[in-house]
Amino acid sequence: MKLNTRILTRFLLSLFGGYVLASDAFAQESPPNIVIIFIDDQGYNDLGVYGSPLIKTPNLDRMAKEGMRFTDFYSASAVCSPSRAALLTGTYAQRMGVPGVLFPHHRTGLNPDEVTIADMLKQKRYATACVGKWHLGHEPKFLPTRQGFDWYYGIPYSNDMSIDPKMVLAADVVLREGMTIEKVKYEAPVKTAVPLLRNEEVIEYPADQRTLTKRYTERAIQFLEANQKKPFFLYLPHTMPHIPLFASKAFEGKSERGLYGDTIEEIDWSVGEILRTLKRLEVDENTLVIYASDNGPWKLNGGRGGSAYPLRGYKFQTLEGGMRVPCIMRWPGKIPAGSECSEVAATIDLLPTIARLTGTEAPQDRVIDGKDIWPLMSGELGARSPHDAYFFYRANSLEAVRSGDWKLRVTKSDGVELFNLSEDISEANNLAEEKPHIVKMLRALMGAFDAELKSNQRPVGSM
Repeated sequence: MKLNTRILTRFLLSLFGGYVLASDAFAQESPPNIVIIFIDDQGYNDLGVYGSPLIKTPNLDRMAKEGMRFTDFYSASAVCSPSRAALLTGTYAQRMGVPGVLFPHHRTGLNPDEVTIADMLKQKRYATACVGKWHLGHEPKFLPTRQGFDWYYGIPYSNDMSIDPKMVLAADVVLREGMTIEKVKYEAPVKTAVPLLRNEEVIEYPADQRTLTKRYTERAIQFLEANQKKPFFLYLPHTMPHIPLFASKAFEGKSERGLYGDTIEEIDWSVGEILRTLKRLEVDENTLVIYASDNGPWKLNGGRGGSAYPLRGYKFQTLEGGMRVPCIMRWPGKIPAGSECSEVAATIDLLPTIARLTGTEAPQDRVIDGKDIWPLMSGELGARSPHDAYFFYRANSLEAVRSGDWKLRVTKSDGVELFNLSEDISEANNLAEEKPHIVKMLRALMGAFDAELKSNQRPVGSM
């Protein structure tokens, strides 16, 4: 899609013309099961099917052969909390007051008044579970159990954080490494010693992070087995490969890419276990499985971070390497096997697309930024991205926009940058001075959208 004045006109009409999201039911007798596997800080290049020379990912490579690989798929943020808020609500996180990372001392979170994918699927009585990293507020009112999920098992935020002494300890809590109830309540929290929760109570502290990927997989499979006779939604946001890195004994020291590679190869094993379980339970052909990362990789020495090659940039940045992520989707018989999509799509598109596929209704009383991308996923001939423009925020600052092949980025550190991504995926050739008319038009898109977003903000959840 090439940029022209029609894009600006159509975009402005969408902002101020009161468009309504389509939510047509997908013509199907039995609503599909949904599995979303979300990885923490994985780089664009960190899968075999995305070109990794050292990390072995046979299960994900096979998933791509049986489904669709997206080349231009974006997270909504280059950091954890806003990327997760956006995925679950179909909305840029800045609208909801979650522009940055939440920490254990924060008393805010995703507002329970927001409608998550899990909330939406309750319209069709889906069984719902979140297994893994939440990071949208650790206070009980913000946890998955208050956001549409029947059940939660996991770490409530990043694994380099610490416990909130006010957390409720379960009666059967396992205290490790010399920890006692008194130490939890009265001693200063230890960095990287994080709690493992079951629903709203701590069941292990500090969590044994070497076994997290394995245990997440086991709990996810238990959920699938328990709900195979009804429609289900499994949200599986893995803790790895966020630092500090951990892998189980079965995978530690096995990858040619060091401990980072070990964590990815264990996640690949986990994906294989999930896919095998779906086949064993005979629900495979009615289950949409989506795999993506929450943002790009850390820029770290010693092989501790991932690779976004050939993209420029890392986590925390609105460069492609910070927000363009690997994404694979698989649904036998519905998503064409061995296919590839190079149209712009994003995590914010999952909620409206799932609404269509499940015959549920996306919220109509608020702005939803995501679009229905089923035409892309189904391989519809001639399908194009529904996004005339896609926006890149850093905290509350709108730094970049992509429209068609063009991307404009305006920052204090790098100035005004214009790239043609179809010819320059690495954002190496700044064309801002050569194409002032495109810069002007894209700046107008950014200004109009940022003004609209800020006039339609919703309150963050607070205590």
